[in-house]
Amino acid sequence: MQHGSAYFIEEVSTVEETHTLSVLVDNEPGVLARVIGLFSGRGYNIDSLTVSETSHEEHISRITIVTTATPQVIQQIRSQLGRLVPIHEVADLSIDQIAPLERELAMIKVSGTGEKRVEALRLADAFRATVIDATAEHFVFEMTGRQQKIEQFVSIMQPLGLVEVCRTGVIALRRGPEKT
Repeated sequence: MQHGSAYFIEEVSTVEETHTLSVLVDNEPGVLARVIGLFSGRGYNIDSLTVSETSHEEHISRITIVTTATPQVIQQIRSQLGRLVPIHEVADLSIDQIAPLERELAMIKVSGTGEKRVEALRLADAFRATVIDATAEHFVFEMTGRQQKIEQFVSIMQPLGLVEVCRTGVIALRRGPEKT
């Protein structure tokens, strides 16, 4: 005979996952502060954050948040965000069966001359980065793509004279005809 609890005990995962959350909110002062306050007040980390008005007529903005946590914490974040008053919808784009469309914009400044300069240009072409500023001593490349692509390009530019990087943060939409 087995002895044990009559209550279902859910297995708790300690493996962290990265999730992209799309949050539709009223476009009004203080909303972003409330969302960020939820994260900081509970010690949740934000890997990337973008905000933009998506419907001027309806005064709606989209906040796209990339965060890394255990599945239980992600569920807590989604639930707590859903309870904030100015929020219309919280969508976890990472749980869809089809990966969402995600893009980020980055500007990457690289300084160098001679062979390093030639190599930086060759690699930029391979990564489809565009030169948006140049002098005899440096380039500024513009690049759009998935986070991993930008991170790979930045790491390759490191030994070639990487000076600085500026990134916008991830924007994302669900694939297909449904509204996010």
